[in-house]
Amino acid sequence: SACLVGSEMCIRDSIYSSDGYIVTNNHVVEGADNIEVTLSDNRTFKATVVGTEPQADLAVLKIEARRLPVLKKANSDRARIGEWVLAVGNPFDLNSTVTAGIISAKGRDIGIIRGNTSIESFIQTDAAVNPGNSGGALIDAQGRLLGINTAIATQTGSYSGYSFAIPVNFMDKIAQDIIEFGSYQRGFLGINIRNLDNDLANELGLNITQGVLVSNTVKGGAAEFAGIRVDDVITKVNGITVNSAPKLQELVGTKRQGEKVTLTINRSGNIKEILSLIHI
Repeated sequence: SACLVGSEMCIRDSIYSSDGYIVTNNHVVEGADNIEVTLSDNRTFKATVVGTEPQADLAVLKIEARRLPVLKKANSDRARIGEWVLAVGNPFDLNSTVTAGIISAKGRDIGIIRGNTSIESFIQTDAAVNPGNSGGALIDAQGRLLGINTAIATQTGSYSGYSFAIPVNFMDKIAQDIIEFGSYQRGFLGINIRNLDNDLANELGLNITQGVLVSNTVKGGAAEFAGIRVDDVITKVNGITVNSAPKLQELVGTKRQGEKVTLTINRSGNIKEILSLIHI
């Protein structure tokens, strides 16, 4: 989590790797001239920005430190609604604050990240999160890192019942890309998509009302080559259910160029599995 004072940013307890990489939100470090990281043992380090991905609100920093403690990562694709979680941060300048709640939704898009290529597929919880929690850890009941606390739904500026975290699987791919390449190598299928709803399902004569409708395919793209068609409804990626466009974007966004994915689609009521490549 973090606090901003003037042009100097103070980051606490967002350690990504034991050799000094730190993951936080882009909105936490954006515009900061000097960044200082304070560890839980009160040691402080000057940090440099390795890279950012504004369209996912993530940033990777680096400090000159070794043998730092790192949380084991959970598999956020396996997180379940109703599962207990803990949100860690430093709200209102209170160090190492922990709040508890449950997961109430996955793949949530709340429209806070600007841009046509933004990806929002948040884990929604009712763990209390306030200004100062941004970039802090969302932890599962086994003490594993499940996500990065990023946003709250509020009309007052303080917690009003819902908070949102970037899933760790998605964060991990972006962080690895930034560390290795200097920027996020985002994966694409080469399709335009929209959420399926009851009206669309009736119009297309489908017996399902959840999934992601393919509204267009990019000419020469991987999906077209694989045989994906307009009005196909994608229901799973590698066996993981996708009920919303943000969830599909998240899952595809964790893949590397040239990686193969198996898409389960509903085509006019017929279930098919199609193997497609990822491109960037």
